[in-house]
Amino acid sequence: MKILALWIASLSVLFAQDVAGTWQGTATANGRDIRMVIKIARDNGSLSATLYNIDGPNPRPTPATSAALEGSTLKITFVPGRLGYEGKESSDGNSIAGALMQGPNSLPLNLARATAATAWAIPDAPPPPAAMAENARLVYEVATIKPAPPDAQNQPYRVRPGQVEILNRTLVNLIQEAYNLHSSQIVGAKGWIDSERYDINGKPAAAGNPNLEQLRQMLRNLLADRFQLKFHMEEKELPVYAITIGKTGQHKLTASPVQRPLGGGDFRGPGAYAGRSATIANLAEALQSVVLDRPVVDQTGLTGRFDFLLRWKPDEFQYGGRGGSLPKPPDADSLPDLFTAFQEQLGLKIEATKAKAQVFVIDSAQKPSAN
Repeated sequence: MKILALWIASLSVLFAQDVAGTWQGTATANGRDIRMVIKIARDNGSLSATLYNIDGPNPRPTPATSAALEGSTLKITFVPGRLGYEGKESSDGNSIAGALMQGPNSLPLNLARATAATAWAIPDAPPPPAAMAENARLVYEVATIKPAPPDAQNQPYRVRPGQVEILNRTLVNLIQEAYNLHSSQIVGAKGWIDSERYDINGKPAAAGNPNLEQLRQMLRNLLADRFQLKFHMEEKELPVYAITIGKTGQHKLTASPVQRPLGGGDFRGPGAYAGRSATIANLAEALQSVVLDRPVVDQTGLTGRFDFLLRWKPDEFQYGGRGGSLPKPPDADSLPDLFTAFQEQLGLKIEATKAKAQVFVIDSAQKPSAN
């Protein structure tokens, strides 16, 4: 029996060695062939993977959040709950029969190992759009504000060269985004202020793509001009979630090799947040705005920028009460809750408490005209 077990273990190692390399295949969607390339690397026994959609409109690489080979079955997660790949490697190690998973749907995608002679050229990603100047005039040259359709859904900002779209927002939503607040920090939101929703389509006065702080300042100016918003700030003790360093006094964060002043992070599906040159304040803001039901304050005292991936299993109280019903990644049952994930993955602690926080008091506002 020991010999058999050793033989099986040796076979698994061989598969893990074989799977590293460049794999390519063609998926067919809506009658259109789309070439895909997955590059797999192995470092100290751990696998990493990167996906390239080389026929898509944007060939930027999509790095995996996890990759593993279980026997001959390859499982890769690119965006938890939204994008992954699973396939079975052939006995000769030169092909993988599998499918690309897009949420609850799957798209057949069989891969062949590429050689120097057969590998498809991966086009260069388009250069990022020019950034808006630091000293730019942060107003909209033209902005149209209209009532949102009754059945509209909330969407992220759409920022294109010379255009910013903000869809399906109440004035309270706009204040939250302009001033980086939780809804519990806004006082005086009565009647239409918290019920009527608007679509905003604006042309910035300055050229170039605005960063987050520039977007916020443009929105603040728009609120003052078009909504005639007047307010004052107060300090008040509120229920919050506080982020602190864990009991050991040592965090597990990796300092970003490039300290980008405009770094941050993004959600990669429910229960997954990737920080890229991100501050703890960036993480607190993301959790406050999307995941948790109260303000999140940074009490760590950490001032650096970090690269990290935080993964947890959302509960029914998160994401506005929808956390328990959102799509989950294949390994969801093995993930810890948010509070445990903070300790195990970041070496930090997040807990419910009370703390002083800024409160935004609405003094007056008016419904906007269409133009």
